Amino acid sequence: MLGYRFSDFVPSDGASPFERLLKLFLDVLTHTSGDVSEAMHWMNQLDRKYNLTDGDYGMGDFVEDLKRNGYIDDDPGTPGDFEPTAKSEQSIRQRSLDEIFGKLKRSGLGNHRVPYSGSGGDTLPDLKGFEFGDSVENIAFTESFRTAQINHGIDDFMLTENDLSVQEQEHQTTCATVLMIDISHSMILYGEDRITPAKKVAMALSELIMRKYPKDTLDILVFGNDAWQIEVKDLPYLQVGPYHTNTVAGLELAMDILRRRKTANKQIFMITDGKPTCIKEGIRYYKNSFGLDRKILNKTLNLAAQCRRIKVPITTFMIAKDSWLVEFVQEFTKVNNGRAFYTGLQGLGEYIFEDFQRNRRKRMR
Repeated sequence: MLGYRFSDFVPSDGASPFERLLKLFLDVLTHTSGDVSEAMHWMNQLDRKYNLTDGDYGMGDFVEDLKRNGYIDDDPGTPGDFEPTAKSEQSIRQRSLDEIFGKLKRSGLGNHRVPYSGSGGDTLPDLKGFEFGDSVENIAFTESFRTAQINHGIDDFMLTENDLSVQEQEHQTTCATVLMIDISHSMILYGEDRITPAKKVAMALSELIMRKYPKDTLDILVFGNDAWQIEVKDLPYLQVGPYHTNTVAGLELAMDILRRRKTANKQIFMITDGKPTCIKEGIRYYKNSFGLDRKILNKTLNLAAQCRRIKVPITTFMIAKDSWLVEFVQEFTKVNNGRAFYTGLQGLGEYIFEDFQRNRRKRMR
């Protein structure tokens, strides 16, 4: 008699084969910058190595289910190929949000509390005298009548403006944020993929703002030799190019964007892994990849100082820890009076989220 045989118990998560493969596919699709064919090639390789499918449900079934559920569609430019849909883009952003910030529930509009009383927020227990501009709805009538009786007596009762008390409210503010992403070639050098975590953070932050803080604005720009603005839907397809790092162009574009935003709270987040190595002079590029070029550095620091003068703090997330790069970031941060984090790829999202929330709790004026 052989007796009993025991094996490790692997609990089922209740997900269907399609749902389990979909999670992996969306993650791979982010790495391939939206290339469905390359993503499916990776999926097949992973299937051969790790047996992702079984005899009842294969990769061919998965592709058909992707089409049927609206995650991919036929590519009109390349017969026989596919392209991601808007549903895939939204799902990737949601997965990034869950992965980095946890499962957050949607709350009220403009939900950014600051330690100042004002209008448009939750009612506070504190009372203050009525001032011109206070909402009539916030008048505390019981306290106002009591004050009137004390001031004028019961026999000659009257209620004046000086007798009125109003309940204070939490002030809730909005914020304009520009996220700058370095797409220079160094973001994929030395076998380390730094651009994918940067994309995930940008997608998570954009999804967070759209869901939890819909009155806020988030503008995203990328910078290499030049800088240009991209939309949220473009993030899964973002790729590194054969570029130098023109931090000046990125800061100039960020400042132009923020000048158009009609809110007092403005900030810049910059994700980079290196030093500024390029500026544009007329139609030509001045480049120097060897060390810190004083000409490039001075222009970069001048813009950091300009941002400080217009009350725009810059938070730099440096994905590198070389001592001379740290020295540059320290000088840049000191000139701007901003903040800097020297972080690995794993902690990038948490750092950005914490600083985003921190800046929601104060007025930057």
